[in-house]
Amino acid sequence: MKIEVWSDFVCPFCYIGKRRLEMALEKFSHNDKVNLEYKSYELDPNAEKNPGKNIHELLAGKYGMSVEKAKNSNEELGKQAADIGLTYNFDTMQHTNTFDAHRVAKYADENGKGKEMTERLLKAYFTESKLISDHATLIELADEVGLNKDEVTKLLKVDDYAIHVRADEEQARQIGVQGVPFFVFNEKYAVSGAQPSEAFSEVIEKVWEEENEKPVLQTLNPKKSKTTYCTDEGCEVEDED
Repeated sequence: MKIEVWSDFVCPFCYIGKRRLEMALEKFSHNDKVNLEYKSYELDPNAEKNPGKNIHELLAGKYGMSVEKAKNSNEELGKQAADIGLTYNFDTMQHTNTFDAHRVAKYADENGKGKEMTERLLKAYFTESKLISDHATLIELADEVGLNKDEVTKLLKVDDYAIHVRADEEQARQIGVQGVPFFVFNEKYAVSGAQPSEAFSEVIEKVWEEENEKPVLQTLNPKKSKTTYCTDEGCEVEDED
């Protein structure tokens, strides 16, 4: 089974959705047959690397609400994260542009470390309050998951893997993705949002059963036709009424 996940590293529901999907996969008896692939999606391609505002102020400005209301909203999100073992430190989060982080993630995926890099970047942003657009930080995080520091340093100096990020985003547009997280199962079923793990389990089981059920053989006998068949006794042609 193939599961594609479009997400962004500064999307709070993306981390929650990722963990809930993983919880569902842990309960799935055929999880060794699942190929999980993370896709790039920038919620705000024009985001500044250093906006000069904290996450509460940015949220308030974006949605036209008070900073206090934004804090309350983030607090509720934090509770949802805590319920599944995640820690969100909104007060110290450093909102930023994620394009370079996505480029590093694509490099990591090409080198067999895509899942590890995705998890590390999410934790770095939401829990550790790291600036994940900073090149030194990205190099450090890549090194932690076992990637080549020199190669990461080199790719960040140029535009390597930019085409891979743009390809994911173009694919998202083509299939109608309007927000993340967005999950596609076997290129056939789509699930939008950080659904409960039980909902993911239901979809996973449905897709697995559908893809692995044995086809039921049905015999069709068209009218006004001749039945021609062979047995061990010979071949016959029978006229149909």
